[in-house]
Parts: sequence; C-alpha cells; structure tokens
Amino acid sequence: MTEARFDPKMLEALICPQTRGTLVYDAEAQELISKNANLAFPIRNGIPVMLFDEARSLD
Repeated sequence: MTEARFDPKMLEALICPQTRGTLVYDAEAQELISKNANLAFPIRNGIPVMLFDEARSLD
C-alpha cells in the first residue's frame, strides 16, 4: 500500500487557522509551516491536520 501524498496545489486554498496567513509546505517533514504563528501543522496520509492541539511549536 502506498502512502497518500499531499498535493501542493492545496496551498492555494489553505490558510493558517490562527493568523489567516499563508502556509509553506515542508515536504521532508510533511508539515505545513505558519511562519507568522510559529507553528507547524502535520500532514498525515496526505491530509493536513489544521488543529492547534496537533500543531508543533517552532520556538
């Protein structure tokens, strides 16, 4: 079974839930980075998990 991949085109529709700012895709870490919020949101099975409880602090 192959793991689902995140489609970078989704970045056009996604925003940070905290700042409403843009996100940066980190393919190696499989995360969406919000530089303004200093948060990294995980991508699991190709699906971004945009929940604060799941986000990793970049500090």
